[in-house]
Amino acid sequence: MPDTPFYDLFVIGGGINGCGIARDAAGRGMSVCLAEMGDLAGATSSASTKLFHGGLRYLEYFELRLVREALIEREVLLRAMPHISWPMRFVLPLHRDMRFEAETPASRVLSVFMPWMRGRRPAWMIRAGLFLYDHLGGRKILPATRALNLRSDPAGAALQEKYARAFEYSDCWVQDSRLVVLNARDAAAKGATILTRTRVTGTERDADGWRITVEVGGQTQVIRARALVNAAGPWVQQVLGQVAHVNSPASVRLVRGSHIVTRRLFDHDKCYFFQGTDGRIIFAIPYEQEFTLIGTTDADHTDPNTPPAITEAETDYLLNFANGYFKQRLSRDDIVWTYSGVRPLYDDGAGSAQSATRDYVLKLDDHGAPLLSVFGGKITTYRRLAEHALQKLAPLVSGMGEAWTAGAALPGGDFPVAEVQDRIAALQADFPFLTAAWALRLFRAYGTETWEVLGDANSAADLGQDFGATLTEAELRWMVAREYARTAQDALWRRSKLGLGLDPAQVRAVEDWMRAQA
Repeated sequence: MPDTPFYDLFVIGGGINGCGIARDAAGRGMSVCLAEMGDLAGATSSASTKLFHGGLRYLEYFELRLVREALIEREVLLRAMPHISWPMRFVLPLHRDMRFEAETPASRVLSVFMPWMRGRRPAWMIRAGLFLYDHLGGRKILPATRALNLRSDPAGAALQEKYARAFEYSDCWVQDSRLVVLNARDAAAKGATILTRTRVTGTERDADGWRITVEVGGQTQVIRARALVNAAGPWVQQVLGQVAHVNSPASVRLVRGSHIVTRRLFDHDKCYFFQGTDGRIIFAIPYEQEFTLIGTTDADHTDPNTPPAITEAETDYLLNFANGYFKQRLSRDDIVWTYSGVRPLYDDGAGSAQSATRDYVLKLDDHGAPLLSVFGGKITTYRRLAEHALQKLAPLVSGMGEAWTAGAALPGGDFPVAEVQDRIAALQADFPFLTAAWALRLFRAYGTETWEVLGDANSAADLGQDFGATLTEAELRWMVAREYARTAQDALWRRSKLGLGLDPAQVRAVEDWMRAQA
């Protein structure tokens, strides 16, 4: 790297918003540098509930613009990444005792106009919400809502007998941390410089733009840029005040979302959408073929520098919530893994964490060289957020090209959604040593690039060292060479979730191999 490189745009933060903005900008012909203090997707963007969804419950808060944009984006994104995202059906059981103990705009409307129904979320209200959900976003690929008889449908087998009816609707699953890495890779392919484990320690504005000081490996480096994007997620306010030295009335509300993972609780590939008597919801989602993911919670988190971790109360909450629906009673002994993430929501003054807006807010400081700060946002709307961010910067940064990302495939996603099964069958035909589960996992991670990962291998032995859980040396080499992985944690918990299937000795073997590459 030259002593003082100069870029059109410098992005702080290697989560989904930062990488999405870097990719979009690089594709418009801008010179871009992105710095991430840890690993890509090292914080919030690897700790989501991993859904591309409109946010059905946000209809209760009348966030129609947010829901509509997210619903439209589901299918845009599905087409761009049909390997790491796929359609999923969601089963919403109904019962007569569901109550609103939480206050939402929708519950207040019901209380005023139908006092005899105060506290209840009736089936017709849910169906009306699902009707909006089906039609707000111009759905084309995903199937519509339908009613289920849980006495006869396989989705009812895992549920308690008191649940006889349900609605089934569509949303999408996404491998969140892989989404971030693929955006970073595509940005780099278009000329962006991606710096991981690089901390921004200071910035200065001058007549030519920004002078940015970064620290990597104990060494400092100065980088210059015409414009600066603060996409630091939970640290966005900290970067504004302590790094950019800008006073802003905008503030971030940190909300912790925690999840538990158990062994697989049901045999089908549908997700459950459960409602609680406190007005909250949780999902129970098929996860990594052998597990079930249950979450999430909403709890205020005070300090971005305090690593988020599930509390005893949150664990009990999720177990008790799920035990209100499943026949199989869950206890702490059933939990194989937990994870927590901090959502950096825009502080709109909402009374509770769950009612705080999930919409994104972009704040532009143009008193001198432009500084754009990103507050909030959902993984589903990251692409639109990036477009809007660059739209705000366009009048201040000359030479920016047109928006282009709608319909543009991410690496490995250059095939139609309808061809997923055919492509997996072709993969097994070309590499007969792959089991069905192994082929499925690889294709869902790498798509059409799986052939490059496996190379000219004629047997599993040709892929090098076997670390367990179908992880081989060939795959690790790909992660290191192409996906910015530097540690076993990067490989086992962000580039993949293979950490769920490895024992301590196998993890140590991966750690030893990764250290040898340094």
